[in-house]
Amino acid sequence: MKAALKFTTSISVLALLASAQFASAQVPDALVAAAKKEGQLSVIGLPHDWCGYGAIIDGFKAKYGLTMNELNPDAGSGDEVEAIKANKGNTGPQAPDVIDVGLSFGPTAKGESLLMPYKVATWSTIPANAKDADGAWYGDYYGVLGFEVNADIVKKIPADWSDLLSDEYKNSVALAGDPRTSNQAIQAVYAAGLSAVKGDATKAADAGLKYFSELSKSGNFVPVIGKAASVAQGATPIVVRWDYNALADRDTLKGNPEVKVVVPKTGVVAGVYAQAISAYAPHPNAAKLWMEYLYSDEGQIGFLKGYCHPIRFQNLVDDKKVDAALLAKLPPAEAYATAVFPTLAEQDAAKPIITKQWDSVVGSNVK
Repeated sequence: MKAALKFTTSISVLALLASAQFASAQVPDALVAAAKKEGQLSVIGLPHDWCGYGAIIDGFKAKYGLTMNELNPDAGSGDEVEAIKANKGNTGPQAPDVIDVGLSFGPTAKGESLLMPYKVATWSTIPANAKDADGAWYGDYYGVLGFEVNADIVKKIPADWSDLLSDEYKNSVALAGDPRTSNQAIQAVYAAGLSAVKGDATKAADAGLKYFSELSKSGNFVPVIGKAASVAQGATPIVVRWDYNALADRDTLKGNPEVKVVVPKTGVVAGVYAQAISAYAPHPNAAKLWMEYLYSDEGQIGFLKGYCHPIRFQNLVDDKKVDAALLAKLPPAEAYATAVFPTLAEQDAAKPIITKQWDSVVGSNVK
């Protein structure tokens, strides 16, 4: 499988880094004024503990004074796209101005004429293979799928996907989303399949469905969307989720219970998420200003503080704008040595198989 992006964190880089000084993207005064006149921004699917979004939202509000209308924080990527469709003629607060979705959802939404092209001031520093040439969507951050484990309950920490099929993990394993709509869950199914077929991308989706069917039939799979609370309570002691979310949960729970974050030995799938502006955004200037903020040094460092690798990561490192202590909090680069970034073509081929066949093959109603 050919990587679409290259993970470039290096231990040797750490000694070169100095304290960050946030550079402001050159945002036109006219855009700031127009956004302030609109007065508000409607976002969707942004939990505060996801990629540091809580602090990022607070930073944006403090900097520009706009009101933030936060719609359905737990929405999956598919839900976000559907929200644009459902509110095409709605100028009220239920219409999202912007979306943050799994990479494969960007081209799909563009193909349905749901997105408004816009290129931020830092456009040239976003890797070409992580953005739409016309500016309809652009990658914002990435991480890898791993296992978030309640170590107070699970005494033998699983090291790979195959381990989760063991009898000792009865009623223990959950996904962090509904695989019929959530990019995170779709990629988890894909990753499990990729492990089973030893990296053959053409077979990963079908193999992933088979894997979760076995996990369900064995009684190990819990059809509940796993969160920090369910991990702590023991309802879902093992949750498959992006490493940055698992690391954030570890911080939130503060050792009660002890949380272990495991990057599996095989089937290590890295996922890029993408930002886009709705073609029907009631507050288009506020939406553009939000994008400028997210892709400024300040916004990108905000993602890094939430354990996500910002899309401009290498650019920031090269310019010595990332604090060494911040990088040291991330998992070691060696954990990502075998990570693969599924191409858009591979994701486009796998997504409909997983979303449309989950019910018939696995038959577990995740909610």
